[in-house]
Amino acid sequence: MLPHRSYETVVGYFTQDNPGPVTPGSDFHEALLPRFGLIDDNPERWSKLMASIQQLNTDAPSHVQYKLFFLGRHGEGYHNFAWEKYGAKAWDDYWSKLNGDGELTWGPDPELTPKGEGQADEAHVAWKTEFQCGLPFPEKSYCSPLTRAIRTNQRSFKGLNPDGRKTTIVENIREEFGIHTCDKRRTRTYIHETFPKYLIEDGFTEEDELWTPDVRETWEDVDVRVKAVLHMIFENDKEQFISITAHGGFVNAFLRVTDHLSWVLPTGGVIPIVVKATKPVPA
Repeated sequence: MLPHRSYETVVGYFTQDNPGPVTPGSDFHEALLPRFGLIDDNPERWSKLMASIQQLNTDAPSHVQYKLFFLGRHGEGYHNFAWEKYGAKAWDDYWSKLNGDGELTWGPDPELTPKGEGQADEAHVAWKTEFQCGLPFPEKSYCSPLTRAIRTNQRSFKGLNPDGRKTTIVENIREEFGIHTCDKRRTRTYIHETFPKYLIEDGFTEEDELWTPDVRETWEDVDVRVKAVLHMIFENDKEQFISITAHGGFVNAFLRVTDHLSWVLPTGGVIPIVVKATKPVPA
């Protein structure tokens, strides 16, 4: 049985740790805050942050670890555009179960819209700006297997990777699945051939064996997947700075699991979180 860990957000580093109301006229918070929301605006801010996390780990007992996560949400996909076009109720009741409407195609596994590509490019500018201000490149990078997330990851980090570090595609980082055709993934062969520079985790099946047309994952189910991802990372990765490119449902679950206050991340947005993981001490 996997050793059980508990997870919590270490607050005080980022504006998102203590969120205010959503952006006026929107259902969401801001996508990209200055400095990704880091409160410290000192020129040495990123080196100070990384040193602080290193010190937390140095001072921590053996059953406690700290890591910095940057969670990115994919840019707008054609399913997001259709949700806006038809409204939430009509989308959930009818349109989400189809592959398209004769003009738009959103299933299975839609591409980014031009707006979504632009949002990913805006994230690229934000990353580039902070790299120039001392933010290190993520030591480990993970991504959902859905096309919109991989495209966003590509565009966000294009030309910025200093030493060719590869991103690993992980099944459990995908969006809530079931019923909605946009959340059915493509085959392993398609992903490997379309994105050959990406690693794919061991055990990744050829076909999507999780999506079904009649049952939608619950929030509790997604929380279990997020905990599995966190366990994988804290169990196997010595690195302290982790990037994950994912989806709104995954990010919301990550915030729930780490007891982070709600931050409604729009498409193309990025939220950083310092996470403390604690293993139970044997009696």
